[in-house]
Amino acid sequence: MNNATSAAKPLQTHAPAVVIGGGVIGCSILYHLAKAGLTDAVLLERDELTSGSSWHAAGNIHGLHDSTNISRIQHYTMQLYGQLEEETGQSVGLMRTGSLYLAQTQEREHQLRLQAAKAKLYGMKFHEITRDEAERLHPLVNFDGIRCIMFEEDGGNIDPSGVTHAYAAGARQMGARIERFTPVTATEAQPDGTWIVRTPRGDIRTPWVVNAAGLWAREVAALAGITLPLQPAEHQYFVTETIPEIAALDRRLPSVADRDGEYYMRQEGQGLLIGAYERDMRFWAEDGTPPDFGHELFGDDLDRIMDNVMRAVTRVPVVETAGVKRVVNGPMIWTPDGNVLFGPVPELKGYFCACGVIPGFSQSGGMGRSAAEWITQGEPKYDLFGWDMARYDAWADAAFTKARVRDSYAHRFAIHFPNEERSAGRPVRTRPVYQQQLEMGAVMGLNAGWEHPLWFADTPGTQDTNGFTRQNWWAPVGDEARMLRDRAGIIDISNFAKYRVSGPGAEDWLNALFANRMPRKVGRSCLTPLIGVRGGIAGDFTVTRLAEEEFWVIGSGMAERYHRRFFNAVPLPEGTQFDSLTEAVCGFNVAGPNARAMLQSLTNASLATADFPFMASQRITLAGVECVALRVSFTGDLGWELHCAEAEQPRLYAALLEAGKAHGAGPVGSRALMSLRLEKGYGSWGRDYSPEYWPQESGLDRLVKQDKDFLNKAAVLDTMSRDARERLVLLAVDGADTDASNADCTGGEPIFAGDQGVGRVTSGGYGYHVGLSLALAYLKEGTPREGLSVMILGRPHRARVLDTPPFDPEGRRLRA
Repeated sequence: MNNATSAAKPLQTHAPAVVIGGGVIGCSILYHLAKAGLTDAVLLERDELTSGSSWHAAGNIHGLHDSTNISRIQHYTMQLYGQLEEETGQSVGLMRTGSLYLAQTQEREHQLRLQAAKAKLYGMKFHEITRDEAERLHPLVNFDGIRCIMFEEDGGNIDPSGVTHAYAAGARQMGARIERFTPVTATEAQPDGTWIVRTPRGDIRTPWVVNAAGLWAREVAALAGITLPLQPAEHQYFVTETIPEIAALDRRLPSVADRDGEYYMRQEGQGLLIGAYERDMRFWAEDGTPPDFGHELFGDDLDRIMDNVMRAVTRVPVVETAGVKRVVNGPMIWTPDGNVLFGPVPELKGYFCACGVIPGFSQSGGMGRSAAEWITQGEPKYDLFGWDMARYDAWADAAFTKARVRDSYAHRFAIHFPNEERSAGRPVRTRPVYQQQLEMGAVMGLNAGWEHPLWFADTPGTQDTNGFTRQNWWAPVGDEARMLRDRAGIIDISNFAKYRVSGPGAEDWLNALFANRMPRKVGRSCLTPLIGVRGGIAGDFTVTRLAEEEFWVIGSGMAERYHRRFFNAVPLPEGTQFDSLTEAVCGFNVAGPNARAMLQSLTNASLATADFPFMASQRITLAGVECVALRVSFTGDLGWELHCAEAEQPRLYAALLEAGKAHGAGPVGSRALMSLRLEKGYGSWGRDYSPEYWPQESGLDRLVKQDKDFLNKAAVLDTMSRDARERLVLLAVDGADTDASNADCTGGEPIFAGDQGVGRVTSGGYGYHVGLSLALAYLKEGTPREGLSVMILGRPHRARVLDTPPFDPEGRRLRA
């Protein structure tokens, strides 16, 4: 169809969804929307399909990822391609040659062995092979210096144009429309919650706008008043001339993933395709993507990637004498962490983002399916918070985005270690005591843009070391945890999300939102889950009634923007006010057996149990600072949360540190807090609680009050009427600190009973006070409590289910 023919056809005036962008992601979303029943959805493309990044992609596909759910999405995508070709008759150029994954370092070996264990749990074809087997599969590779070789049977590559057009063909077969040469000039929100999408060929009214505009995602978002943290960068790969040794073979070679060498390689024709993410990267289109850019490429600049290429030459010596047939240097658009910005914009109704996709051909199918689930069912099947566009907010400005994109690009193949904190672009958001904490030796982490202390080193300026085994912070964190358990500790909790709901309808609104019943008495608190669309755990909160018409709500700081979607789903009653206090209010948790005596020296308010029992709250004056004091503690110990105005934070901190000296108390970081909550068996949202898990599986069913109405009640009644699929348990893991691994669980480790996969770890660490390596994990219902093995670093470690938490199982210290 030529341009004139396409433009002459009238646009439909209404559609259940309008997808903007005709690359592989936009076409996959359209295909999956049609498959989900939205057969009259429409896709608008400013030029030809694949214009932008899709057409020049290398087209490699792989299934394994450090994130279990992204692995599931990639696995689905790889399996879909064969079905898609059969369904549509459009070739996708699928080459299942397999992929060799090489480990040059112990850390990479740990990563690959853990991924192999996950693959076994989820039935994916990824396993270790010997050097002899690898040499038979790829005789051109020099395997000297390789510690471990994994083989992914389904790995390989596809034809980027073929895949994109196959999705398009499949969507059209089901009735969806694709309009090429139809740029979007405006997206206008309407009072009834719909959108009008304007084009030179006419307007379309729709309840859903899907921004899958690739290189133009920033510009399309700006039409709706949205700013996205995205930045394009150049990326190069080249294809060699014919290599005689390859031409002489009667089969295709597997691809090579030598990520320690920082390049990728696969067969292309009778030569090799080699690409790299170089340290000396280049940004492109910093001020906006040119509107007339399409199928253009940049000039070659192979000198920039020559260090990477020379490592490829060492690994595959025939490359050294091969000529270069062609060089591809084109743009890709990046997010700060290299993961897609995915999901509905929390502040807007009916606006969906799928922007900044890098491994698009490994993720396109699963991303399209997840988008269709979100749009048609209200929530995806998997917990995708690591992709959720709500993980960033206005604090992720242009300077932060550029710094993080530079770091993400240059370290694309670097291992993302558990607990790793990268420094690029920081600090962004700090509290008044930030500099003081640094001078005290605080090693900082990033949470929703906020700097917060992870642990305190003896020497200011100390940085984390990173790895899968215990690192330089392991022993100091233990000292902090034991100090709190034996005496007391002061934990900065200013990065928690804090909200105030006030007015005559506050109680009714909170009861309509949350699953638990709100406190009826002033000065009392409750714990409550927030229920997701599918009946899982979308959040867990502490709600405190401070006055007859005033409540404080405290939740996960990193999920504040994510939770706006749920808060916005329940209309506020007239005269009721909702305010975020996260920026305006700071907080400290003071906990441990000496916490009461320490705090009592700073206030005239009685902190005695009779006057201030567990789960009570009061406004008190502490060292002259007005505080909201809550008798709760995520440590599982006697403790108070103290919240004050941000301007008063230095005064309160100084008083707490000074008072702590007489009671053997000092600063404690968030890593110790994570250890302490494990000793008590407390789950954490985003780790042990998520929308994937039902209340009875997470142990939160007692907090769901079925005799009142609340958000997504019908969904949770449905899930709670079913038998639990799995249960959250606390495990003690044997051998973590005595064998060669010297490592604890961190999350994601598979669990086996014999050869049978029975569960996975959601969070883990060392319980310093109880002297146990601990893990919270979900086990399939009916799993025996003995004979379990947790695959730490891919190696089996004996584990046993604990019937009660090892610290204070009866809660006597918590309620003292």
